[in-house]
Amino acid sequence: MKHESMLRLGVVAGFIALIEGLCRGGVIATTVMSAPSQMAAQLAHLLAAGTYNHDILFSFINIASAALLAVLAGFALGVVIHALPPLRRALEPLLSSYYAVPTFIFYPVFIVLFGVGHGSIIAIAVLLAIVAMITATLTGLDRIPPVLRKTARVMRLSRLRCALLIELPAALPHLFGGVKLAVAYAFIGVIASEFILSGAGLGYAIAYAYNLFDNANMYALMLLVLISVTAINAVLNHIDRRLRRRQQR
Repeated sequence: MKHESMLRLGVVAGFIALIEGLCRGGVIATTVMSAPSQMAAQLAHLLAAGTYNHDILFSFINIASAALLAVLAGFALGVVIHALPPLRRALEPLLSSYYAVPTFIFYPVFIVLFGVGHGSIIAIAVLLAIVAMITATLTGLDRIPPVLRKTARVMRLSRLRCALLIELPAALPHLFGGVKLAVAYAFIGVIASEFILSGAGLGYAIAYAYNLFDNANMYALMLLVLISVTAINAVLNHIDRRLRRRQQR
């Protein structure tokens, strides 16, 4: 694992060094892209000045809300669908082809329903993320070893105690895979929605800087999004690895 991590860091560092060299050497014009070191310096300046604090808070509130709603609703729907085989057989073809539908075509509907702001952005992000959690819940419940349920019956556990003490822990690694995907889709949904549905947020700030040809701020904010996604994903991957190691014991 340590070797893989070092290799991964080496690939990322090499890519950053390549872009830095191309920008500094004039191969990539400064009007096209800022050097990574300049992006980092500008980002540090913006964070210190608090220029985009409101936009950062706006985006992360939307991301957290969308991810939480998608995880809770997706888990609940997954449990219901798993408990009703006829319903599952009817819905599975729809779930498997769900991501072929461009979710953003529904944004005019959400603007009418929720207005321009938090509501419509969160709604689109939830719509994008929820099916990943439903699918992960179905997979997790399917892969619970039958012997565990037989043990629960032998021990005469109630349905609730069986679900909380046996089924949920057994399915947790698969469920957490759904959580990771839901968070990723929520991030994508929120940032992308802010480009077209909002007057605030990181997506809006990036689009606004682009329209003003303000490359320094645009690339700095893009770097902030990349750092945030990478950090969140690293934390979730660490938790996921611990859950999977625990399951293998």
